[in-house]
Amino acid sequence: MSEKKGLAGNALGTFESAIMGIAGTAPAFSVAVTTATIVAAVGVLSVASIFYCGLIMFGIMLAFIHLRKITPHAGAAYAWVGHVFGRKWGFFAGWGLLVASVIFMVSATIPAAQSTLKLIAELEWIATKRVGDTAWVTITAAIWLTLVTIVVTKGIKHASYTQLMLTGLETAVVFALIIGAFIQFGGKPAHPPSFIWFSPFLFTPQLFATGALIAIFFYWGWDVTMNLTEETKGGTPDPASSGAFWAMINLILFFCIMMVVVLIVLSDDEIKDADTTILYAIASKLFPKPWNYLAVLSTLLSTIGTIETQILQFSRSMFAMARDDMLHSRYAKIHPKWQTPWVATLVIWFLGVVLLLCSSFMPSVSKILEDSINIIGFQICFYMSLAGFACAWHYRKELKGGLYNAVSYVLWPLFAGLFMVFIAVYAIISMSWDSIIRVDLPFNFVVFIHEDAIMLILGIGGILIGFVPLFLSGFRRAKGAESRW
Repeated sequence: MSEKKGLAGNALGTFESAIMGIAGTAPAFSVAVTTATIVAAVGVLSVASIFYCGLIMFGIMLAFIHLRKITPHAGAAYAWVGHVFGRKWGFFAGWGLLVASVIFMVSATIPAAQSTLKLIAELEWIATKRVGDTAWVTITAAIWLTLVTIVVTKGIKHASYTQLMLTGLETAVVFALIIGAFIQFGGKPAHPPSFIWFSPFLFTPQLFATGALIAIFFYWGWDVTMNLTEETKGGTPDPASSGAFWAMINLILFFCIMMVVVLIVLSDDEIKDADTTILYAIASKLFPKPWNYLAVLSTLLSTIGTIETQILQFSRSMFAMARDDMLHSRYAKIHPKWQTPWVATLVIWFLGVVLLLCSSFMPSVSKILEDSINIIGFQICFYMSLAGFACAWHYRKELKGGLYNAVSYVLWPLFAGLFMVFIAVYAIISMSWDSIIRVDLPFNFVVFIHEDAIMLILGIGGILIGFVPLFLSGFRRAKGAESRW
């Protein structure tokens, strides 16, 4: 059924790459899922958090664009970090992405399920209470994950056409929300606009790190354009790099504007009550029924889009690592007709379904989302910081190549990488470590693990598990070398 053929080359141009980058971050989904969390953490400084984190992520984007000049590679960060620092570091850069992508299958498919159930409930096909029922949500999420996996497996062109349609509809709805918000609430905002919203001077280090760890989640996903470089058309400028650049510019502007819209339309209590239905809450204050449900549809389309791009990113990374014998060669199999890494695609589907079933035992949907976002933030900081450091080191001679080259090739990526490390380290040291173990004598020994400790175990533990496949790959290569002798 499968052969070790190459991926479908020359399939995507600059426009498609930019759409993939934008869809990878899932603008409507990111705003819906993350806004309540970041506002609760840093208040009106959410706008500043998103803006300055956008500048940091821009530095990481520059690192990817420059590293891509080494060679087009489906493994992206895995391949380029490995080229600069060695195969083991490259492996863990790729592994960090794989772990984050699997966990993301939970934090992405659940909002898709919630939106679906909300729309169905409006049609009175099911009871409204099912929207918040953990079991119903996780089953619906598994169905969406399966459907999107089928589309991605069928070929990159199918995925591209689907993405263009989804992003176009999503954009139209979001623009309607933005225009309606400024028209109706520009003169009577829930939070009066102020330059304080953009001020970097009101942050304490702890407050900035807290907001940044959440804001990073807004931007994550644009780098799917780099994982699709082997399937991108050639040309000057490079379509994949141009797509990543324009995607990032649009995302910074969009997220800042949308955060302003949230603050001028909704009060603090309304934001808290809305939780993961922020766009629906805004639409309900702007438009009458049933038009307000277009916001739910927008969130659904955005979520489906980001599930698709994340499956693409995972499968291409796993394919590339297996092709280089850093993972088992079975994951490098390409479908002879569709030219997609179908085995790697099925792996993330299977792991995503398993995690969804496990999450169904958690007490609430919002708790599932909160925990998964925190874990993903740690993984993002890990592999993207490695990319920033790799770019700065590989192009260190550019420090003597003029101001533009020094900043673009070395200083900005280096600062972005250091910032990522700062966020991750600060998140760890600021955790609450009280009551991790409690002893009830004389007969009972009660172990209580604090929630922050669980985040640490899953965040760092997810990376440390990578030593197992790394050891196995080394063992296979050594065994192969012996057999050749």
